[in-house]
Amino acid sequence: MNPDAKPDLKARLIARATDRRRLSASASAPIGQKEATVVEDRHTRFDTLPGYQQIQLIRQGAAQFGVPDPFFKLHQGNAGATTRIGDREYINFASYNYLGLSGDPRIKQAGIDALERYGSSVSASRMVSGERPVHQALERGLAEAYGVDDAVVFVSGHAANVSTIGYLLGARDLILHDEYIHNSSLIGAQLSGARRMSFAHNDPDALTQLLIRHRGQFERVLIIIEGLYSMDGDTPDLARFVEIKQRHRAWLMVDEAHSFGVLGSTGRGLHESCNVAVDQVDIWMGTLSKSLCGCGGYIAGSQPLIDTLRYLAPGFLYSVGMPAQVAAPSLRALSILFEEPERLQRLKARSSDFLRRAREAGLNTGDSIGMAVVPIILGSSLVAARVSDTLFKAGINVQPILYPAVPEKSARLRFFFSCDHTEAQIERTLDVLVDALARERPR
Repeated sequence: MNPDAKPDLKARLIARATDRRRLSASASAPIGQKEATVVEDRHTRFDTLPGYQQIQLIRQGAAQFGVPDPFFKLHQGNAGATTRIGDREYINFASYNYLGLSGDPRIKQAGIDALERYGSSVSASRMVSGERPVHQALERGLAEAYGVDDAVVFVSGHAANVSTIGYLLGARDLILHDEYIHNSSLIGAQLSGARRMSFAHNDPDALTQLLIRHRGQFERVLIIIEGLYSMDGDTPDLARFVEIKQRHRAWLMVDEAHSFGVLGSTGRGLHESCNVAVDQVDIWMGTLSKSLCGCGGYIAGSQPLIDTLRYLAPGFLYSVGMPAQVAAPSLRALSILFEEPERLQRLKARSSDFLRRAREAGLNTGDSIGMAVVPIILGSSLVAARVSDTLFKAGINVQPILYPAVPEKSARLRFFFSCDHTEAQIERTLDVLVDALARERPR
C-alpha cells in the first residue's frame, strides 16, 4: 500500500475488509446466531410511506384552513337523487345511480329471490363449481344488448380491466391510451409488461403520430379510450378512433363504465351515440355498478376473445364467482333499461338543463356534453373544498376533486345526475352554488 494514499481511501478499504469478515462469520454461524440484516428504521414503518405522508399533509392543510374532510361520508340508506347522511336528507350529486334503479322494488326483489335460491356465496370460482344460471343469463343479456358474440362478467370492474389488459398483452406489445384513462387500465398495462404511452385527451391526431413512429416496433397494439369520461363528462369521436385503429392494424378497447345505459337513444352506449357498427370495436368493457346498479365488470366482444378470458384471465379464473344476489339485480336492471326508455330521457333532460344553466351563470363546465356528468372547474383545491362544504351545510352533497387527483388548476366539483333529480333541485343547487362562489371571490 502506498503510504501516501489518501486517508479516506484507506478507511474505505479497511471497512470493506471488515464487512467481508463479518459476512463470512455470519454465513458460517449456526442458525439462530447469525447477525440480522441492517435495515433503516424508516423501511419498516407504514407511517414513512410517501402516500401516507401525503395524506397527512392534506389533512393538516385542511385543518389549517378550517375545511372538514369531504370524504367517506356515511350514507344511511339508498343513495340516488337524494340521500340521508346522519339525521339529514340531502340533494345528492355524488352517486352513479344514473337511472334511479338502485333501490327500485323490482331490483331488490331480484336480489332477494337469488339470495334465497343460491345462498350468499357461490363459494368457488365459476370454472370449478361456482357457475349459476344467473351468471350465464346476465352474460347473454349483455352480449345481446351490444349485439356481439358473448360477454364475461368479473366480480370487480377494476379487476376486469387489470386482468384483461394484463393477460392479453405482453413484452413485445404496445398499449396506447388516452391520458385521462382510468387507473384500472393503467394497472393492467403495467401488469402486462407491454410498452405504454399516453396521448393527449380525445386527440386522434396525437394517437396517429404515436402509431406512425412506433407501430412497426411491436407485435400487438392496443388503443384504450373511454365512452364517457367521468372527470370531464365528455366523449371521444369513436369513428375517428376506429379509422385509426384499422389503418394501423391495432385493437381498440372502449371502457364504458359510465357510458353504457347513458349514451345513445336507447342507452346502448358510445357506438349507438356515434352511429358506429359495434363490431368495429374489438373489446367492449363496462361496469355493473352504475346504470345496472350491481357490482362488478364485464368484457363483451368476439367469441375467441371471451373464451380466452373465461378460461385463462387470472382475475376471472382464480376469483370466486359473482354472488347470485349481485348478478340478478343487474340482469333485471338490464331489462328495465330497455322497457322504460323514459328513465334515460329524464336523465338527459336533467343533466343537460344543469349544464345549460351553469354556463348561462358563467361557470366553467369544461367540455362536458351534459349527459350524466358535469364538472364545475374552480381551479383551486381549497376553493373546491370550501364550496363543497358550503353546499353540504345547505343540504346539497357534491364531492370536490382535488390535487393530486387532478392538476391544481383543474380542481373541481363533480356533479353526477340521476333521472330522479327534479327541476326544483337543479334550480336550488345552482342558486346556492353561484352564491357560494360569489362569496369566495373576495377571498
